[in-house]
Formats: sequence, C-alpha cells, structure tokens
Amino acid sequence: MTYVVVYEQTGNGWSAYIPDLPGCVAAGGTREETETLIREAIVFHLEGLRESNEVIPEPGTWTEMVEVSA
Repeated sequence: MTYVVVYEQTGNGWSAYIPDLPGCVAAGGTREETETLIREAIVFHLEGLRESNEVIPEPGTWTEMVEVSA
C-alpha cells in the first residue's frame, strides 16, 4: 500500500502524519530522521490494527501542488 505522508517543519524540527491512518504520527529533529520514524510508525500502526482485528484503511488521500501568484 502507498499512503500519503504530510511533513511539516516545526519550530524545533519536523513532524509527519498519515491522513488515512489517524493517530499515526512521528516527529524528529531533521526531516531525514522524521522520514525514518514515520516509516517505522506506519508498520507499527498497521501491525496494531491487524492484531486488534481492525480494518486496515485503504489509501484514499491524494495530493496536488498548486502554484499561485500573490
């Protein structure tokens, strides 16, 4: 499965979340660290859903970059 990951720069590092997997988040000091942590978080989150016999959400979020002139 391929999920959309949203990365956001914060005041002291980076955070990431998966819109299709509520509660699946990660934060790190660098974007590279956060990328590694969110991949681990996705695996952990999906394993937890399987163990709880919960439905694993299908990816349903799409993204687009929009350029505008201000």
